[in-house]
Order: sequence, then structure tokens, then C-alpha cells
Amino acid sequence: MSAHMSPDTVLKVENLTVWFPLRRSIVDVIRRKPRRYVHAVDGIDFEIRRGETFCLVGESGCGKTTTGKAILRLVDIYAGHVYYKPAKETIAELEAMGVDVIDGEIVDIAAVPPKKMKPLRRELQMIYQDPFGSLNPRFKIKEILEEPLLVHGVGETPDEREEQVIKALESVKLIPPEDFMNRFPHQLSGGQRQRVAVARAMMLNPQLIVADEPVSMLDVSIRAEILELMMELKQSRNLTYVFITHDLAVARYICDRIAVMYLGKIVEIAKATELIENPLHPYTKALIAAIPEPDPSNKAKLREVPIKGEVPSAVLIPPGCRFHPRCLPYEAEKASLENLCPVHVPPLVEVEEDHYVACWLYDKVRQSAGL
Repeated sequence: MSAHMSPDTVLKVENLTVWFPLRRSIVDVIRRKPRRYVHAVDGIDFEIRRGETFCLVGESGCGKTTTGKAILRLVDIYAGHVYYKPAKETIAELEAMGVDVIDGEIVDIAAVPPKKMKPLRRELQMIYQDPFGSLNPRFKIKEILEEPLLVHGVGETPDEREEQVIKALESVKLIPPEDFMNRFPHQLSGGQRQRVAVARAMMLNPQLIVADEPVSMLDVSIRAEILELMMELKQSRNLTYVFITHDLAVARYICDRIAVMYLGKIVEIAKATELIENPLHPYTKALIAAIPEPDPSNKAKLREVPIKGEVPSAVLIPPGCRFHPRCLPYEAEKASLENLCPVHVPPLVEVEEDHYVACWLYDKVRQSAGL
């Protein structure tokens, strides 16, 4: 892959790697044992098109939240590139600061020095999972929403900033805004707090938002309202979402494309409907099989989840395909795949139109790897 991006692509991740070093004991240092790492994200590639909702799904610990934070440079990137197309005004600011701009329109976020990230912060925002933990409990709602404006020098007078705060609260349907501006976060319900978090992410008119399981901590009755609000804002502001979730039902409702992650790797990417109705990777099939049926009394609908064992340690990654120790289809075809699954890492290959999978069960994957 390279920095070349198609006209409709806004973000391109290439070989993104995020490893967290483990602390070594004095004995390890004396014996000169090599440092060990948690392989949170281990060389993934994907593209996000402007105006789409791109989902990262997978079980806890697969690396999806770390991927979202790495895109925004909220964690250190061990290796790889994150190519992004900023607005023209932002490009001019970055060039004035001495940041390299590729082809006059692309910036490698992974290579931008931390002290020069400020212009990009306006365009890249995040909505966190816990609305109470992400809001300063000592600030009133007005101060929480006004803080981004003060940091980035938006609004010349307090009255102008207050007007923008009012508009932001109205946009997330906290009406009348005067009833909420002088409250503290603990005086709001969970749904109201998440609406404030959404409003804060929108304050600087961003282009791309990473939403890290924004409805997982809300009541079921509130989830649909927040999702509907996010989709309305997406349409009215031409936003691009990176939506992180473990709920495939939510992903199918809100997402255009879905990428399935397992143990730091992307194992399948496809359009939302295609992936749900025609999953190819054994892990994706297991996730879909694990979705609860609406009628638990109907035993005919109970399905056996095609998976075994526990997720391996992110420190001691198994060789070859990371899923092979838990893969039942591999057990069935062990004779033909015993030299592939436990030995070689499968590449992510397009096996159907706009449908990518990393699994040795498919001929196109083997042909692409020359095996």
C-alpha cells in the first residue's frame, strides 16, 4: 500500500501497529531478557470513504478501541501510517508549522509531531463510551462545551461562545438549552450526558468522529434515540464516523461497512448487510451465531456457536492464523491446511466484490499468498 488515496477516501490506515511494552523486573534487566509487548493492534490496513459510517467490531480486547485512539494519536503508534485528507485551511496551517503534506492534500497523522497536532484536533474528535467519566464533574455544561472554543480560539467574545453553546445543545435536542447550561454532569441522566458528549464533539465542526461504543452504557430505550441523533448530525454536517461496537445488531443498523477484528488483526471487511447475511471468516460466523434470538423459548432456534476455547494472550500470540487454535472448520480440514493455518498468517484478500477476508479456507487467499 502507499499514500495514494482515491478521491472519495478520507482516511487510509496502512500497517497500523500499536504495541504496549510490559514492565521488566530487575532480574529480567540483569539477565538481558528481551522486552515483551502487548500486541494490541498488529499491522492492519483499511480505508474509510468520506461520509460513510465504518464499523470496527469484535469481542473485548481485540484492539478496536486502541485502533480508534491510534487514528487520533491518543496512544503512541509503534509502526505504520494513518493518511488523512484535512480541509484546505488546516493544510495551510500545517504547512506553516513545517508539517510534511503529501501531494498537497494528504497528511500522515502518525508522523505529525505531538506539538503540531492542534490544527488536526479540530477535524478529528472522539465520543467516549462512558458519558460520565468523559465529562469533567467540576465543570458546568456550559463550561464543558465552551472549553474547546477557548482552546482553539473560536469566538471573540463570551456572548459569541455562549451562542454557539446554545446552538450545540439545541442540535442534540437538549431543549430549552438554558435549563441545561448551568447544571453539572451528575445532575443529568445518562442519555442527557451522552447528548452533551456528542455536542462537545461537534463544537469545532469536525470532519471525522471516532465513536467508541457510544450507546453501550445507556438504557435500551435511549440507545435508538442517540443513534438516530448521530445519524441526523451525520447527514446535516456531512460527517464521517468510525463506529466502534461489539453489538452486531447496532452495527447493522448504523454502519455502511464493517471490519471484524480478532486479537489485533482485521479478519474480514464487507458491507454491513453482506457481512451479516454472508459471513465468510469462521470468527465472523461465530459472532453472528452468538447473537441472541428474540424468542428464547423456541429451542429450534438455539444455535451452537462454532468456536472453542478462550482468546489467547495478546502477549503470547499464536503462530500462523491467530484464530486457528479456536477454529472448528480448521479442525475439519486439518489434513489439507495443517501446513498453512498454524504456520502462515493469512493476508486480507478480496474474495468477492468489496468483501475481504483473511482465511486459508478460501482459494483466492492461498493464491494471493502464492501458497
